[in-house]
Amino acid sequence: MKIYQLARFLSEPKKPQKPYLIAGLGNPGRKYVDTRHNVGFEMLDSVAAAFGIKVSKVKFRALIGYGTIGGEDVILAKPQTYMNVSGESIRDIAEYYKIPAERIIIISDDISLDTGRVRIRQKGSAGGHNGLKSIIYQLNSDEFPRIRVGIGSPEGDGLVGYVLERFSKDEIRALTELAIAMPTIVETIITKGIAEAMNRYNSKNRNDS
Repeated sequence: MKIYQLARFLSEPKKPQKPYLIAGLGNPGRKYVDTRHNVGFEMLDSVAAAFGIKVSKVKFRALIGYGTIGGEDVILAKPQTYMNVSGESIRDIAEYYKIPAERIIIISDDISLDTGRVRIRQKGSAGGHNGLKSIIYQLNSDEFPRIRVGIGSPEGDGLVGYVLERFSKDEIRALTELAIAMPTIVETIITKGIAEAMNRYNSKNRNDS
């Protein structure tokens, strides 16, 4: 590239990046507050508080807030569509702001992880999670980052009842530690990339080899 061409390239205004969409999954309504299935909402609240973002606007069938994290514009969202159709709200936001799947970060619960553990993935299947299944279906893509938060697993087969239970005091302590770390985890994904975040924060269950 010749000098005058390089100078012209450097002086041209850069196209602004699309914002990141960071969504925590859960169910709306008082009866679901503090239940296992709503841990995505709780973790998003921690992110919002850390970066001074008020998640209170009602748009796209969600509570949303606008702000910046790590110098990047972000939209924080808590879908109010109920867990099993979370993808409808996520799709509406993504389509309106033209956000590609790789800039959508989903925070959800995971029964395959001990309570308070975290597993970050760049993409992948729903792993049996109905909220993630809905998002994959509505976006027609599974190539979005996700932060899966451990909520432990039920003793028997009562999965539906289990995810609607509340946490014990010991579990709350473990989740509080993770909630404190969650803003840094999200910021690392945005500023350092998903691979760096996976390397730093992915944890194993106590019974993993």
